[in-house]
Amino acid sequence: MQRWRGLEQLPGGWGRCVVTIGVFDGVHRGHQQLIDQAVRRARQRDLPCVLVTFDPHPSEVVRPGSHPAQLTTLQRRAELVEELGVDVFCVLPFTQELSKMSPEEFVHEILVERLHAAAVVVGENFTFGHKAAGNIELLHTLGRRFGFEVESADLLSGHTDGAVQEELPVTFSSTFIRSCVDAGDVEAASAALGRHHRLEGIVVRGMGRGGRELGYPTANLSMPEFAAVPADGVYACWFTHRQRGAEHPESTLPAAVSVGSNPTFSGTERTVEAFVLDVERDFYGEYAELDFVRRLRGMVRFDSSAELVRRMELDVAETRSVLGV
Repeated sequence: MQRWRGLEQLPGGWGRCVVTIGVFDGVHRGHQQLIDQAVRRARQRDLPCVLVTFDPHPSEVVRPGSHPAQLTTLQRRAELVEELGVDVFCVLPFTQELSKMSPEEFVHEILVERLHAAAVVVGENFTFGHKAAGNIELLHTLGRRFGFEVESADLLSGHTDGAVQEELPVTFSSTFIRSCVDAGDVEAASAALGRHHRLEGIVVRGMGRGGRELGYPTANLSMPEFAAVPADGVYACWFTHRQRGAEHPESTLPAAVSVGSNPTFSGTERTVEAFVLDVERDFYGEYAELDFVRRLRGMVRFDSSAELVRRMELDVAETRSVLGV
């Protein structure tokens, strides 16, 4: 899969293509259905499928300070859409200039003049252009004017069977998944994503609160600024790690993960700390990924270190049960 940062990287002699457009944060099951439709249409026409996304998130440019929690990094997003068959992952830097383009300008300058779109596949709630003035109906009109087809994909709904969302079917969306993660309902988030919610980053030195002395040394994760961190509590997770710069992971291991400020030690800074089971190793400096499987409990302040250790013993036992290890 080709990866472009801006349309300046578009190769010379570029022909026609099938385009799908969106932020695609999470690449959740609804996104997967849309992308699959675009890839199938591209294969039928024997054309490349180009996925256009934006960085930073458009809301941060239009309303500074409103950047939503990020479900996936750009790198992870690219990996996921490549697995779905996308041929080109095109990141458009979202600038003030781009935000002020009218819908007609966006279509003509980007989809027609630069990408030479033969077909555009988007969600039924797709909006574009300055102040989101363009909608799917306008896109159909512009498609007829400029000679490209437009297809819309229905929003995908289903049951999540999570701890919070368990009765009514919901529409799978990044907003819904963020609300699940924020509530600690990682099972519902997993159901909507089609995989476990993931945090990733570099393992850094901890706060020196005695985890190793207590018998539970942790790998402390430093994450991107806007990462969607689950609610405070203890979780059963899978911990995947690799040396910095390495292309392939070294191994995936079970872990009991604490999210929060560690109130037993009067902590104030929110951290993500993974106790990796059955491995005596310092992961400092390595790149790690945490896949959240289930929330075991909320964050609790214990009266003594001994009480905390007893609770951690139970957390580890429950982690083993949840992960089947």
